[in-house]
Amino acid sequence: MARVVVDVMLKPEILDPQGKAVQGAFSRLGFDGVASVRQGKRFEIELDGEATPEAVAEIERAAATLLANPVIEDFTVHVEAGV
Repeated sequence: MARVVVDVMLKPEILDPQGKAVQGAFSRLGFDGVASVRQGKRFEIELDGEATPEAVAEIERAAATLLANPVIEDFTVHVEAGV
């Protein structure tokens, strides 16, 4: 069994109101030194078998089609080691 992780983040030029709200909460709660916050999504996908290049390519295709909106979001896909 293998785990593939897809991290989805808004593109840098897209405003992130949730990230801004979290940034404001940091300072209100006394956590200093936080310049900015961007919020994203993380998907952990367990495969039945090994993380072959073909299986990872299928996850990348699913990420581009289902998990991320490529107009406003970027995503990365990686295989998590030791699972």
